[in-house]
Amino acid sequence: MFIARAAWRLLVGSVILLAAVPALAEWAINMPRGVTPISHEIYDLHMTIFSICVAIGALVFGVMFFSIWKHRKSRGAKADNFHESQTVEIIWTVIPFLILIGMAFPATKTLIKMEDMSDIEMTVKITGYQWMWHYDYLEDGVSFYSRLDANSNKTRQLDSGLNPGDVPDYLLNVDKPLVLPVGVKIRLLTTAADVIHSWWVPQLGVKKDAIPGFINEFWTQIEQPGVYRGVCAELCGKDHGFMPVVVKAVNQDEYQAWLQSQRDVTPKTASL
Repeated sequence: MFIARAAWRLLVGSVILLAAVPALAEWAINMPRGVTPISHEIYDLHMTIFSICVAIGALVFGVMFFSIWKHRKSRGAKADNFHESQTVEIIWTVIPFLILIGMAFPATKTLIKMEDMSDIEMTVKITGYQWMWHYDYLEDGVSFYSRLDANSNKTRQLDSGLNPGDVPDYLLNVDKPLVLPVGVKIRLLTTAADVIHSWWVPQLGVKKDAIPGFINEFWTQIEQPGVYRGVCAELCGKDHGFMPVVVKAVNQDEYQAWLQSQRDVTPKTASL
């Protein structure tokens, strides 16, 4: 009775608390499908493994609950005395082993594809700093820093008196986004200048640590124009929560025009 009352009070308190909150973040119950071939592979793999796990769970718990209901004491069921069965033990060992092998094949295929650096058309080096990103287009001689945008930075200050709800993409916007062309296979190199960071954009299906003195590599190929947002996913210090990632994907003509505009800027100005 005590446990039931405590559970009821907890439920009522949770409902009251949720009702009192003026705004909640979007409740997403699944990962995004994304806009890159790798993100599609990851999503499909996730759904395949999830479906297998749901089927296994439904079968196991279905048999268990049926057995409990069918052989309950109120129906006069009597416990049987029996010893271990070597056949049963072999069966319940072999079947999970085969299921795991079946899961390993598509997972390995996706992992190999994620590491395939063939046919790369351009390379961007990403360096993490406390607390901003530096992007360097290696073939084009363009580089710049990307920081939290001024509106978010001003609003986040203690006693700023500003309402975060009035700031578009609060804490998820930057002063200069990473601009990339669509339909191009791009190699991204990550490193860091101080502590470990992690460059993560869910819609691109990429998340890679940026480690001082070490270079990680991965690739992406964005299929449709748009703005895709992410964050630093590695606790990197007091301003870890104010280090967003913004990727702006554009068509080739717009990308070439942007690239030329960056080349026209002096190197000193470009890095500010």
